[in-house]
Amino acid sequence: MDGMTKQPPHRRSAGADSAPPPTRRGRRKGRGAGGRTLFEISAGGVIYRRGERGIEICLIATKGGTRWQLPKGKREDGESLEETAAREVAEETGLTGRVGARLEKIELWFTWNEEGTPVRHHKLVYFFLLEYERGDTADHDDEVEDARWFDAEEALAQLTFANERRVVSRALEVLAHEDKPTVADVRST
Repeated sequence: MDGMTKQPPHRRSAGADSAPPPTRRGRRKGRGAGGRTLFEISAGGVIYRRGERGIEICLIATKGGTRWQLPKGKREDGESLEETAAREVAEETGLTGRVGARLEKIELWFTWNEEGTPVRHHKLVYFFLLEYERGDTADHDDEVEDARWFDAEEALAQLTFANERRVVSRALEVLAHEDKPTVADVRST
């Protein structure tokens, strides 16, 4: 999962007098962070399979099993976003999938204490659709408490964060579109 340790090659430090841009409501997030901002890029995925009951999606549990979310984590040097998504999904769920469409980008601002000093983080998380190929959720890494398959509607209801529900909704739209026959399919029947 994406632990908040000091990052990366993609690091942007703001001057002491600068602040993050205002949010939609005009407030500034990350106030009190001493003027330092770290920029982070992460990627993750919606890994799915088609079962007898329809589409199933694997979610991970964190924070003692109180948060259900999508697998994601920081991009490593030299990785493409797609490679990061595939690696993080495999690490956190124990599952391997074929990377497909890019779904959504989520932008986050938050403050995290690092060595007793509050530091602002500006994070972009890119999510991809992954079609399950192999693996077992019992093989998830120790960064998560659980990894579990849910039918699509259960997954939407189980997700803790609204922005990740939007990502899963988008994944389901993409999959529904793939299921519709094309003109070529109709002509060949």
